[in-house]
Amino acid sequence: MNGIDGITWQVGMDKHHIMRRGLVLGSLALMLSGCTSGDGPPLGYRFGFAMDPDFDPRYRRREVAYTGSEPPGTIVVDTASRYLYFVEAGGQATRYGVAVGEEGLSFKGEATIGYKAEWPSWKPTSDMIQRKPRLAQYADGIPGGPLNPLGAAALYLYQGGQDTLFRLHGTNAPWSIGRAVSNGCIRLTNANIVDLYSRARIGTRVVVI
Repeated sequence: MNGIDGITWQVGMDKHHIMRRGLVLGSLALMLSGCTSGDGPPLGYRFGFAMDPDFDPRYRRREVAYTGSEPPGTIVVDTASRYLYFVEAGGQATRYGVAVGEEGLSFKGEATIGYKAEWPSWKPTSDMIQRKPRLAQYADGIPGGPLNPLGAAALYLYQGGQDTLFRLHGTNAPWSIGRAVSNGCIRLTNANIVDLYSRARIGTRVVVI
């Protein structure tokens, strides 16, 4: 086979390979979404945090007026409205859409960022495995990368110098933003956690209401 027909055949095979690879990656992402529900990704989902879609415009990152009493540099998470605010000077804040914990699983209260990691590894806790026995297959942990449930970055919440096991982190399930689906962590799109990671420092105060 040669000429135009050969090129057409090769292009068709390349497209088939890409589509098949996308389906395999999509299946892996679904299996590994440890802080998620069992929902699958919509058709057309693309990997790579720079291309994370905002499925609902209500949860897009934006600058907003902030009337709360928290000082600049504080992170405030409103679990009821599914928003996270990074408070800035002059009565302003950067607002991000988030996914929150399922009923009864969300962290509430105050903490500080005690540790930060890019492309963190993930390991289900014993409580998570007890609630969802299928996670036992990942008991040894999953290395960081695009298929990891914690996504591109994570901010680890501490209280009294101790890890609470709750995180602000990215996700390989961006379609879940705006919903209560996780095992308790606060989830942002990878693009947004990268932005927040660049703003927040070790010791940053976090208030979850």
